[in-house]
Amino acid sequence: QVQLVESGGGLVQAGGSLRLSCAASGGTFSGYSMGWFRQAPGKEREFVARVSGSGLTTRYADSVKGRFIISRDNAKNTVYLQMNSLKPEDTAVYYCAAGPYSDDARRYNYWGQGTQVTVSS
Repeated sequence: QVQLVESGGGLVQAGGSLRLSCAASGGTFSGYSMGWFRQAPGKEREFVARVSGSGLTTRYADSVKGRFIISRDNAKNTVYLQMNSLKPEDTAVYYCAAGPYSDDARRYNYWGQGTQVTVSS
């Protein structure tokens, strides 16, 4: 069983930056791909970024490509999401998840509780 705890959310002005962290415990962290997803009010949860277990392979949603960077530190059992040039449309609850290397949220086995990111215009 893997437990995930996100942190780093908050309120930021458009154009600003935030770094989200997701600390994992239980299981073998490097054995899981890690994903970040987000859900805005009234919308479905959507894929943001994912990173392979080794950290060597990443993939991003088109809406965040070039602005967000996903990384992981397997020694610290932590995955990060560096978010730059934030836009109001990035406002959502952000979730990290552990599972197979996929864009599909339904395939992920473990989820954190989420952290709110609010971008003001």
